[in-house]
Amino acid sequence: MSRIPDTQMTPDGPAYEGRLLDRADEPVVDQGAPFDIRTLVSRRGILGLVVLGAGTATLAACAPSASGAATTAATATPTATPTASATPSAIATSAAAALPSGEIPDETAGPYPGDGSNGPDILEQSGIVRSNLRSSLDGGATATGVPMTLNLTIFDSANGDVPFAGAAVYVWHCDDQGRYSMYSSGIENESYLRGVQVVGSDGVVSFTSIFPGCYDGRWPHIHFEVYPNVDAITDAANAIATSQVALPQAACDVVYADAAYPSSASNLTRVSLESDNVFGDDGGALELATATGDNTTGWTVALGVRVDTTTTPTAGAMPGGAPGGR
Repeated sequence: MSRIPDTQMTPDGPAYEGRLLDRADEPVVDQGAPFDIRTLVSRRGILGLVVLGAGTATLAACAPSASGAATTAATATPTATPTASATPSAIATSAAAALPSGEIPDETAGPYPGDGSNGPDILEQSGIVRSNLRSSLDGGATATGVPMTLNLTIFDSANGDVPFAGAAVYVWHCDDQGRYSMYSSGIENESYLRGVQVVGSDGVVSFTSIFPGCYDGRWPHIHFEVYPNVDAITDAANAIATSQVALPQAACDVVYADAAYPSSASNLTRVSLESDNVFGDDGGALELATATGDNTTGWTVALGVRVDTTTTPTAGAMPGGAPGGR
């Protein structure tokens, strides 16, 4: 049985915790809702003074984000395992990546840019501004492979590292066989796995694609160019940054166990981030993405990209380049 709270006698009648009872001839537990509410409010006021800081922190930690999977994508580490269940559709609303410690390194665009600097130019074609890269622009072939969503967060370093809203990002990469559309034998007339997105107010561009294969001589990667705005994409010389995304080995090991990637696993054993002729300078310190997901629901690859428009771009296409520079 619960203990009935004690009351105190005052010159004005019985009271509990300094408040006169509404019903002097009844015990505290039978005073009714108005008295109970006043008691509760009084106690919460005292407790609030004690735990205000802790309560505020707890509420902030428990506040819902735009998407539960989005938070996972933004905070995952390169050693992520395939146990996460984030899906490509969920990542489209992901939170922005953290600000990198330095400017994204300039890297070669390789011999297969498709930006007009070495042969064909997809950036002048209608429909190139798109988020889904899996199919060719003209409705031709669709690339097969393990699903992947790529999220790049672009920061404007010259203006206080704010999100680079309005900038345009052109992304391209090889298919599950290590081939590049518009160039490789048999897919010269295809244009899949290439596309442009405009940076939003949160700094993020998101692409739906497939996980790139690993071809001999290069660490698995994704190419991208950043332009000041979408109108500037028709001339590759307008790019303000050209770089590459390095894919984390933990994810690659899982993806390349899939039958869709027959040569990638063995190719990966013959290269490392340190030996790669693009990422080898520093092991891809500022280019190594995070990855979460699995081969069934798809993988999410994310990278923060700091672009400094006050520095002169030094990278570009490498016409006819050797395999190691692709």
